[in-house]
Amino acid sequence: MKAINAQENVLPVGELIVSNEQATPQTAVNKLAERFFSTTDLDAIAVVEGKEPIGLVTRTKLLFTLFRRFGFELYGKYPIIAIADTTALIVPENERLDVVIDKALERQPQDIYDEIIVTTPSGAYKGLLSVKQLVIQQSNSLATNILQKEMASARAKELEKINQVKSQFLANVTHELRSPVNAIIGLAELLRMSAEKGSIEQIKERLSFMISSATNLRAIITNILDLSKLEAGKMEVSFQEINATALISEIAETTRILVGKKPVMVKVEAPPLAIMISTDPIKLRQIIMNLAGNAAKFTEQGEITLSLSIIGSSRLEIAVADTGIGIKEQDIDKLFIAFGQVEDAKTKQHEGTGLGLTISKNLAELINGSISIRSAYGQGTTFVVSLPLQNNNARQGEL
Repeated sequence: MKAINAQENVLPVGELIVSNEQATPQTAVNKLAERFFSTTDLDAIAVVEGKEPIGLVTRTKLLFTLFRRFGFELYGKYPIIAIADTTALIVPENERLDVVIDKALERQPQDIYDEIIVTTPSGAYKGLLSVKQLVIQQSNSLATNILQKEMASARAKELEKINQVKSQFLANVTHELRSPVNAIIGLAELLRMSAEKGSIEQIKERLSFMISSATNLRAIITNILDLSKLEAGKMEVSFQEINATALISEIAETTRILVGKKPVMVKVEAPPLAIMISTDPIKLRQIIMNLAGNAAKFTEQGEITLSLSIIGSSRLEIAVADTGIGIKEQDIDKLFIAFGQVEDAKTKQHEGTGLGLTISKNLAELINGSISIRSAYGQGTTFVVSLPLQNNNARQGEL
């Protein structure tokens, strides 16, 4: 039997036929009885003259008639039309499921049985329906319809949330791109004025600011492009042996530059001997630099600590801890969502698109690692990157 479609109760019953058993009106009762006796799952047979159904014989009624005293002897050789139900319910194949069920249940008590005859629009016999199966199909229809409505509602809410996130992202990216672009344009105009005056010192100073603004713009665009590559599964990975201690020390120096004049100390805590790890150095640098950059951005005083520790004999943990503003518990889940930011684009005090942590999480997974977070609002945050010491198999874009 075909499954009902998603739209409630509109399936034509012709698609739910369970049998096309038939016999001619002249078939002897005992011959038809043998068919019922030999086929245990045969419940009814339509009596068809030519192509037109004129009656119905059900197993229950036939057996009741034949097993009464002298029944078999009395009716056995009669044509089946003599004991067939000639007032059976007949419906066209294009009748709707709900309409047929209503008709079946409206029958007189003595005429309520499970089988219904189905005809073509021209009146020719097509098959038999089971009322029990029709009710089951209707129940399935209602259940499916309710489930699909719930799924559609959930999907609509999900799409609405995605649209809100994308709108937030566009607001953030527009703001972030506008700032360095405007700065570059303004500095270029100041450079032109300085050149006209012949002031070499002003040119040098403004060139430095322009380079800084251009670098910031490149970082924003790089993050957006990296996210596109990650989502498309086209980010390539190349594993090689590197000195993790030296890498962390280099990132610490860059972090000190990002901290600038703020009263923040940047420290490195690592074992005395160099720690060697097989990984993708570019991806690992980007991950730790994103975390350290965030620490520098959100820490106004205190310290930032980059630490390394070997866990067991096979994993390395790199922690970036700060004494910054911390993260509220309800905001932690937003950190690794693409385009998501804890701060609102209109009121936020710190620059950034909110892509850095999303990219870092995906890059960590790409090099067989993971990122976890501990944070207390107003006290600071610690990100921990866990990596295998050895990676033997190169991977490409397996996200």
